[in-house]
Order: sequence, then C-alpha cells, then structure tokens
Amino acid sequence: MDEIKKLKEWIDGSDNIVFFGGAGVSTESNIPDFRSVDGLYNQEYDYPPETILSHSFYMSNPEEFYRFYKNKMLILDAKPNAAHLKLAEWERQGKLKAIVTQNIDGLHQAAGSRNVYELHGSVHRNYCQKCGKFFGPEYIAASEGVPVCDSCGGRIKPDVVLYEEGLDNDTIEGAVLAINRADVLIIGGTSLVVYPAAGLIDYYRGNKLVLINRSTTPRDKMANLIINDSIGKVFSQI
Repeated sequence: MDEIKKLKEWIDGSDNIVFFGGAGVSTESNIPDFRSVDGLYNQEYDYPPETILSHSFYMSNPEEFYRFYKNKMLILDAKPNAAHLKLAEWERQGKLKAIVTQNIDGLHQAAGSRNVYELHGSVHRNYCQKCGKFFGPEYIAASEGVPVCDSCGGRIKPDVVLYEEGLDNDTIEGAVLAINRADVLIIGGTSLVVYPAAGLIDYYRGNKLVLINRSTTPRDKMANLIINDSIGKVFSQI
C-alpha cells in the first residue's frame, strides 16, 4: 500500500514526530467512543452524556454523575494496544517528541510513553475538593455513591475536564509548542470536531500532516497524507 510506504518513509526520516490522538486510539482497547455509531451518545440514560459530564451537573447531581462515570468512564482493566505500544517505541528511539491526546484513560503512559499532553485530564488523578488529597482510580471505583475523602470527608473530583470547564493552560501551551515545532504531525483516531482541542493542529507549520481515521474529517483538505483505516492496524504495519 503506497500510503503506508510513504508514512514509513516519513517516520524513518524524522526525529521530530508529534502524535495527536482521539477516542479512536482507545476503542481498540475496548474503551467506548462517545461519538461513534455504537458509542455512549447512542445509549439510553436519564440525561444525555453531555449533560451528565458537565460541571453544573456534577455540582448539582453528583450521585447520578458518579453512577455514569464509574459505569462508563472508569475502565481500569483496559490494556494498551498496537498504536500505544508503537508510539512508546518511537519515543524510546528518540523519534517521537510528544503525544497530544484527547483521551483520559492513561493508556499512553501504561504503554511507556512519558511526554504526554492530556488535553482532557485523566481518570488516574482524583483530588479532594476540600483538602486536595490525591486518590487513585481504584479508590473511586470501590467507593459507594459519591466518593469522599478518607481524611476530611470532602467530595473527590476526577481530574477530568468536564463540559463548561476550561482546558489546563500549561497543557495547552506544551501541546501547541510541540505541534508548532514538529516535522511530522500524525493525527489519528479523532473526528476533529471537538474544540478547542481540534484547533490545536492549526499551529502545525510543516508539510507532513498525516490523517489516520476510519472516516473522513473536516480537516482532510489540510492533510498531506490520508489513510482511512484503524490506527492500530496502520501502526502494526510500520
């Protein structure tokens, strides 16, 4: 396949690759995608997921928020797939400089990647809103109803960016800088419709923009190389 061959050439010839990934990177690890045909948005709940995963809903209805969150967002037995492992390998080889991800599952780090910009936070970090104590995801999963701090009794909140909340400035700045300086920018497993995250690719200045996604995206015209396939399948051929 000519596209795979071209991608391989670009990767072999670069030591400044940045990867920008979305939900499609994790669906191959059996983590459901919000926007795909069989994703969470098409399942039945008392409220739509956008409502449940909003800051105001979390504040006003924490029981229902956590019922949904523990059931659908806290998937702790997921394992890194071919895409995660290949990216970690490129980083070890000094080829990949950064990963910018919209995912909150921590699978890039589980695969061994170190320089990861998590735009939407992580389920692996949880903090008491009263005293700031840190809790791992297992504590949240094991809790009854709304998890509370075992030191002060305050409510624990996942370090995940909810609707109505802003992205972390340091994370954005790091991601923008990495994308801006990249030689090769590979975008995979994202529909590029979620802003402000999708807008970050506008900072890319190079001419090796690769889009790997099962379906078309609004940014296909910008790409120098398009591969319509699953990210794990493509990376396992390189």
